Amino acid sequence: MELENNIRLIMAKRRINSISDLITITGLSRNALNKLWHNENLESVKLGTLIEICNKLDIKLSELIEFTPENYNK
Repeated sequence: MELENNIRLIMAKRRINSISDLITITGLSRNALNKLWHNENLESVKLGTLIEICNKLDIKLSELIEFTPENYNK
């Protein structure tokens, strides 16, 4: 299973300059956003966190997180 997140790309497009700015926009804690920011343990990021980011940034979940199954044939 492969998960990729696009948070930095989305932030760049929207001119959100730092994780601190993203915290202000989303109202989420730094701990909640750190896994996305550092692209670590994405499997353990809470769905509620992802949904809140999507709601605040007006994006689809599929824009934020991309999932590719292990045996996916490209």
